[in-house]
Amino acid sequence: MPPPSATLRHRGRAALAHFLIRCPPVSSLLSRFRSVPAAGAAPVPPGRHKPHEDIQALLTGTLFVALGVVMFRHTGLITGGTAGLAFLLHYATGWNFSLVFFAINLPFYGLAFQRMGWVFTLKTFAAVALLALFVQWVPHGLTFGVLSTGLAAVAGGLLMGAGMLMLFRHRASLGGFNVLVLYLQERFGWRAGHVQMGFDCAIVLAAMAVVDWTQILWSVLGAVVLNMTLSINHRPGRYMAV
Repeated sequence: MPPPSATLRHRGRAALAHFLIRCPPVSSLLSRFRSVPAAGAAPVPPGRHKPHEDIQALLTGTLFVALGVVMFRHTGLITGGTAGLAFLLHYATGWNFSLVFFAINLPFYGLAFQRMGWVFTLKTFAAVALLALFVQWVPHGLTFGVLSTGLAAVAGGLLMGAGMLMLFRHRASLGGFNVLVLYLQERFGWRAGHVQMGFDCAIVLAAMAVVDWTQILWSVLGAVVLNMTLSINHRPGRYMAV
């Protein structure tokens, strides 16, 4: 009979695999920027955001995401994408999260320009830079005396999901793997959801070497909350401004 710790670790990995299969990846939500109306449906011209509205969304959205990231970092949680890779390097080496996150995203801007155009790329660069600055700045004005891991997973996931939703609705993102998987899908026909799942699985598996398995399970909960926030609130036809 296997020891209880091995059984719980196995259940944790099974729960993680089930989540990654069932939960829609962020890349599939980004691809909706290019969605077309259904056959026979009359196209509805979208109302465009004004520059000051884009600036407000970039500032607010990245601040929301930064608050979630700070809560995750305070409780030792991890997430997917380039933020998850930055978390992994931060936990393993002690390197500054903001600098690592900003540097990891640099190679992806060329793909973003090819895939989504210069406006999307410029907004994404601004969002990544703002997030790196906010994650560095927020702890100087906000500290946690008591923060449970469960609350951090749920509240942090909600904050990051809401912040990313603001960015998506203003044609911006936090760069990284989301842009890469869309490029690979367009270039080689690889399904974006499967490639994104592979990247996220690799990050989580690597995190098991530096993060306790209980934190992995809480991280899965946070990822579920984040992705459900996006999938419920970011659907074609519900929000037409760009």
